[in-house]
Amino acid sequence: MAWGDNALHTGWRETEARMGLLTNLRDSITRVTDRLFADDEPKRIGIYGPPNAGKTTLANRIARDWTGDAVGPESHIPHETRRARRKENVEIERNGKTVTIDIVDTPGVTTKVDYKEFLDHDMEKEDAVKRSREATEGVAEAMHWLREDVDGVIYVLDSTTDPFTQVNTMLIGIIESQDLPVLIFANKVDLDDADVKRIADAFPQHETVPLSALEGDNMDEVYEKIAEYFG
Repeated sequence: MAWGDNALHTGWRETEARMGLLTNLRDSITRVTDRLFADDEPKRIGIYGPPNAGKTTLANRIARDWTGDAVGPESHIPHETRRARRKENVEIERNGKTVTIDIVDTPGVTTKVDYKEFLDHDMEKEDAVKRSREATEGVAEAMHWLREDVDGVIYVLDSTTDPFTQVNTMLIGIIESQDLPVLIFANKVDLDDADVKRIADAFPQHETVPLSALEGDNMDEVYEKIAEYFG
């Protein structure tokens, strides 16, 4: 290699080193800035759980109570929510604590979406196939939000159903691996066959809060826990 080539090579290495230092400095400044302003930004709280657990009903209850607006339509048909919906700047005050959150109402997560389940709701096959495809895409979007874009999780379960499922175990495990604060809400306690203890026993490492999002039962405790965990 000629002298000129050596000088050029050395120059490139010095330039790369300087660029590396600048990159490291920029990353350090970004991390410090993020920490400085993190407390001023709304916490993005994802509402997760299996289909028909009452996630959207809960999201609407919270949004209406504190902003007067709903997040999205509710339905007894599975996978009504097929895209994540966000309600920003919901300010909750309880016991002297105030927390501002962005509610992220996510599609119900399941291991498989079969178009045939929609046929039971008087849906034409073409529409059922389309809905199942959209629901599958919604599950992928929900998982993306969980891994990349939420600061905490409200996990909603139907207290009339068995919580020991593959989906619940998988999602709780992912939430724990992300080191995200999580509250488990045992919904539909207004129904006769509700069993909150079964949910609490299934996930004893997390606090379980009973409620009825539809009837508004026990919402005071719900808001106290949200302010405590995410404030």
